[in-house]
Amino acid sequence: MSRKSNFAAIALIFLLLTGIIILLVFQKSQSTQSLHKSSMNQNQRNIQIEPKEYHTEAVIGGIGDILIHDYVYNDAKTNNGYDFNPMFESVKSLLQKPDFLIANQESIPGGSEIGITSYPSFNSPHEIVDALMNAGVDMVTTANNHSLDKGERGILSAISYYEKKNLPYTGTFKSPEDKKKMRIMTVKGIRIAVLAYATHFNGIPIPQGKEYLVSPLDPKQVAADIKEAKKNSDLIILALHWGDEYVRQPNQIQKEQAAQFMDAGADIILGHHPHVLQPMEWFNKPDGKKGLVVYSLGNFLSGQIRDYKDIGGMVEITVKKIVEGNDSNTTIEKAVLNPTFSASTHFQTYRVYPLDVAKNKGFTTHNSEEIQQFFYNKK
Repeated sequence: MSRKSNFAAIALIFLLLTGIIILLVFQKSQSTQSLHKSSMNQNQRNIQIEPKEYHTEAVIGGIGDILIHDYVYNDAKTNNGYDFNPMFESVKSLLQKPDFLIANQESIPGGSEIGITSYPSFNSPHEIVDALMNAGVDMVTTANNHSLDKGERGILSAISYYEKKNLPYTGTFKSPEDKKKMRIMTVKGIRIAVLAYATHFNGIPIPQGKEYLVSPLDPKQVAADIKEAKKNSDLIILALHWGDEYVRQPNQIQKEQAAQFMDAGADIILGHHPHVLQPMEWFNKPDGKKGLVVYSLGNFLSGQIRDYKDIGGMVEITVKKIVEGNDSNTTIEKAVLNPTFSASTHFQTYRVYPLDVAKNKGFTTHNSEEIQQFFYNKK
């Protein structure tokens, strides 16, 4: 073949290769444009999505005083500590029902190292905390008239154990920073602020310079705390240690403070201290919503007996949150009381039973219907 023919063949091959390359580049360009167009369409579709809607519902539970008298902790004593678990076994399924359960830890669980004691200056075993958590308690409130029974040492020992067990607490605190930390619990998407206060501490002064240790019920401070809590919460619960011991109706101060705190923005008040159940009451709040006050949840577990001191209960409060676009609305839907009875045989074998179970066992003549009628304030 001549040199000219060779040159022609090479030129033809070059043209063919060039054509193939141009074709491949064109196809890739078309593919990129198609993907870009698809991406633009996807972005347009995303922009056109309707504002989000979100509905959620949670049940908040509250139980009354955990007040561990000597009869109770002696009954729980074992060869190597204390075991309170059997005392809650009959109500464990009940206590597991709420999504979030709050208990009032009245006798401070400072533990054996500082000496276990009973009335009038209480200090309870750490193990009561384990039993409560095992039964279903998610948080404890600790501001009450026995908060300072063992002074700063008792408070710090109890808090150390709460933290070891990862149990949220409020009402007593270990430092100024701890007290400033707002307790906001997120339950099924609902942000719940929990605040706790007590009217007095049995005449024991708060250590000078350590006012952070416990929260007194100062109405101005409560209102200020409510205002602060509203910034980051959907619902505000107050645990208030107030009222008259062993009296089944709220006093005038309780009624006035309940109205005052509802006006300030509280949504739910769980009351303690009377050691007997007091009725609940619905409030019409300035924002148009309903507020709920339970004046006293009574004793849940204690060594006290008769005259309704052994009848308590768990209140179940259903709360609903609706989010539509940028608007959020949280409301209280209903409240139900499950009455309970703290039973014993000759101050031994302490057990908490549903009230009707206790009646069937012969521990009491009262029944759930009677106590619920009273609690719901139905005439």
